[in-house]
Amino acid sequence: MRWLRQQLDRIAPTFEKGGKLHRWHPLWEAMDTFFYAPASVTTTGAHVRDAIDLKRMMMTVVIAALPCVFMAMLNTGLQANLGIDPNKAAQLEGWRHVVIQALGVGYSPSSVLANLVHGALYFLPLYIVTMAVGLSWEVMFAIVRKVEVNEGFFVTGILFPLILPPTTPLWQAALGISFGVVLAKEVFGGTGMNFINPALAARAFLFFAYPAAITGDKVWVAVPGGAAVDGFSGATLLGQMRVMTQPFEQAGFSWWNAFLGFEPGSMGETSALACLIGAIIIAVTKVGSWRTMVALALGTVAMALVFNAIGSSTNPWFAVPFWWHMVLGGWAFGTAFMATDPVTSPFSDKGKWIYGFMIGALVVLIRIVNPAYPESMMLVILFMNVMAPVIDYFFIKANVTRRKRRAAA
Repeated sequence: MRWLRQQLDRIAPTFEKGGKLHRWHPLWEAMDTFFYAPASVTTTGAHVRDAIDLKRMMMTVVIAALPCVFMAMLNTGLQANLGIDPNKAAQLEGWRHVVIQALGVGYSPSSVLANLVHGALYFLPLYIVTMAVGLSWEVMFAIVRKVEVNEGFFVTGILFPLILPPTTPLWQAALGISFGVVLAKEVFGGTGMNFINPALAARAFLFFAYPAAITGDKVWVAVPGGAAVDGFSGATLLGQMRVMTQPFEQAGFSWWNAFLGFEPGSMGETSALACLIGAIIIAVTKVGSWRTMVALALGTVAMALVFNAIGSSTNPWFAVPFWWHMVLGGWAFGTAFMATDPVTSPFSDKGKWIYGFMIGALVVLIRIVNPAYPESMMLVILFMNVMAPVIDYFFIKANVTRRKRRAAA
C-alpha cells in the first residue's frame, strides 16, 4: 500500500501542480473505493464483542438469586411454624392464616409444603409491593427523560425484599424502595450512574428511620405474640452471640444450620449455601467479579486470624473463627450480590482486590470491636461504594504515570 501511494505521488506532477495528489483527486477516490469500501456495511453497532446486553445481565443476577428466594420462603415459614404453639394455631387471625386454612397445609415445621406456603405469604407481598412501587418510579422518570424503561430495577426489586425481616410492614417497604430508587439512583441519572447500591440504600434508610421494625429479636420470626411457644426467642445467631458470656467454643452453636440457612434472620440472607450457588453463577457468567469475592473472603480470613491470635478474656468475639463469620448475618449475601455490583464497585482489576479485601476486613473488625452492632455488612459495603472511585483514581493515575515514563524512555 505504501509503495502504491509513492508511485501515485511520483506521477502526480502530470495531474496536479505542486507534485502531490489531493485527497479529492479521482485517483485517490478510485483507490479508496477499491481498497477501503466494503461490499456491505453494518447499520448497527460495529464494535459488539459479546452477545450479552443489559437485559441478559440483569436477568442473570435474578436467576442467581432464585436459590435465595427459595430459602427465604422455606426458612421464613419454618421459623414461623417452629414458633407457633400447636394448641394456639386455631386462634391465629389475619388473611395469611385464612389462606393457610383454606389450602389445608397447616403449620407443621416438618412439612416442606407448609413451610413454603407460610413463608411465601410473607415474602411475596413484600416483593409485589417493591416491584409495583419501584417500577412506578422507574416509569415516571423514564417518561420525564423520554427514554426507555431500564431493566436494572428487576435486580434491585428482588434483592431488596431478600434483605428485609419477614415482619417488615408493606408501607415501610414501599417507602424504603422509593428512597433507594429516587434518591440513590434516579437523581444521579438512573441505572449505571448511581454510586451506591440502591437496595442497600433503601435498607439503610429503613434501618435509621424505623429501627424498631428492622432490629431486635422480635422482627425476624413472624409469630404473633399470643400464639408463640412459651419462652420462644426469635434472636438471630448474631444477636445470640452478642450476649454470650461463655467462651465461644462452649456456646454450642450449629455451623451447619447457619450454612444451610435454618436460622432466624433477613429472609434471603440466612442460607450461605444458597448465596454460594448464586455467587458461582455470577462469577461464571462474569456478571460480577470473582476478584471481589475472593478478596472479600481473604480480608475476612486475615482479620479474623489476627483477632484469634490476639485473644481476649472479656470479649468472646475475639475467638470466633473466620468460617463462622462467613455464615453469619449478611456476609454471604453481601459477598455474592452486593459487593459485586459492577456499577458501585471499582472498575480496575487491582481496585477490586483492594475493595473486596477492605470490606471483608472491616466487617470482622466492627463485629468484634463493636459487638453492639454485629451486623455490619450493609454499612461497610455502602462505605466502600463511596470509596470505590477513590480507589480507581489512584490506580488510573499510577497507570498514566507509568505510561508517560515509558513514552519518555
